Amino acid sequence: MTVPPPPPKITVVVPKSAAIHSATVSAPTNIACIKYWGKANTHYNTPINSSLSVSLDQCDLRAVTTASASSSFDRDRLWLNGSEVLDVSTSKRFRACVDGVRALATDKIDPNTNQVLVSKADWEGMHVHIASYNTFPTAAGLASSAAGYAALVAALVQLFGAKESYPGEFTAIARQGSGSACRSLYGGFVAWRAGGAKADWSDSIAEQVADESHWPEIRAVILVVSDAKKETSSTDGMSTSVNTSELLAFRAKEVVPKRMQIIEKAIKAKDFDAFGKVTMMDSNQFHATCLDTYPPIFYMNDVSRSVVQMIHKYNEWAGEIRAAYTFDAGPNAVLYTLDKHVVELLALVLKYYPAKSNDFVEEYVSSESLAKEALAFELDPSLIAAVEKSCRVHEHGDVKMVYCTKGGPGPQTLDPSESVFEFKME
Repeated sequence: MTVPPPPPKITVVVPKSAAIHSATVSAPTNIACIKYWGKANTHYNTPINSSLSVSLDQCDLRAVTTASASSSFDRDRLWLNGSEVLDVSTSKRFRACVDGVRALATDKIDPNTNQVLVSKADWEGMHVHIASYNTFPTAAGLASSAAGYAALVAALVQLFGAKESYPGEFTAIARQGSGSACRSLYGGFVAWRAGGAKADWSDSIAEQVADESHWPEIRAVILVVSDAKKETSSTDGMSTSVNTSELLAFRAKEVVPKRMQIIEKAIKAKDFDAFGKVTMMDSNQFHATCLDTYPPIFYMNDVSRSVVQMIHKYNEWAGEIRAAYTFDAGPNAVLYTLDKHVVELLALVLKYYPAKSNDFVEEYVSSESLAKEALAFELDPSLIAAVEKSCRVHEHGDVKMVYCTKGGPGPQTLDPSESVFEFKME
């Protein structure tokens, strides 16, 4: 499957004399192993428990954002995936990110002449134009908002030359846009510390546990079961769960702190067995809290549950944890594994969730080379017999596409040619 091309550039007409300042940045999606669900403080958008995720490689899954500022702009404007969002002045999340980063702005200096091109005070008088797009389904449970708000904050930091007043301040700003966006500001394995010791929740920040080079063998196989917008948004779901689920409160206080210790130790030791087990247990418990919510919330579907069964049968057959599933607030499965098992796992996926035909597998799987290896891989008959006890071969279309990816870096500054805008001088 080829990466979709970027959308057409957004044309904005500006006066010939206008000075436009821009920065374009990409940011990764992140998939949580220890889930965040429930807000402790809605004003600061802080969580009732800490969480931990893996930032994924940006080759297939990323958000790209251009942030521009000019004294010629008459108002703040925002475009998402090619469509303008009306009246962003009333968006609390958008304003928190723009105003939060702008407050940390510095003078923009010409590196050749040392001349001040834009003073910190001048930034205050400029409106911003922001344009962003995702290269993967939006609002389908693949952390699109996390990637989007992380890219927004990272682009604004570049634009304004912002400097933190304390370590992690940019992540504190990003989580006011979307909670898990704070984790997408770093690569590799990232923890979001719940905080709460400080009145302004400035201690609710993300910290990198290990970068993407620490455990390079980690792989992720993502099954897009649905690319449709989910029926219950994460924000609404969290609110209802906090108000009605007794299990959620117990989980936040008693379970998550222990699991955070286990998974951070596993990551540092590169212990996939411990990493995989706690990842699957936490995914199960997160969805159990959704069922414990009143009325219950259903993010997983029958296809999702069949993936769970397949992975458990696979691990039982192997006599070890070779793959670990996790599901965010949606039906899409993220399967973590190691490089030495990824071809076998993908071959298993293609058997039970097939492409339209082998001729179409390159459109179905993001990695052409892995797809070819998986098609040629001969699954052990005893593995097939074990899986078939609880998992049938599904119809084409039950899984829309399969991404094969790995851990990756945090936000990346892009060349100006990759700007989402085209400014037309008149």
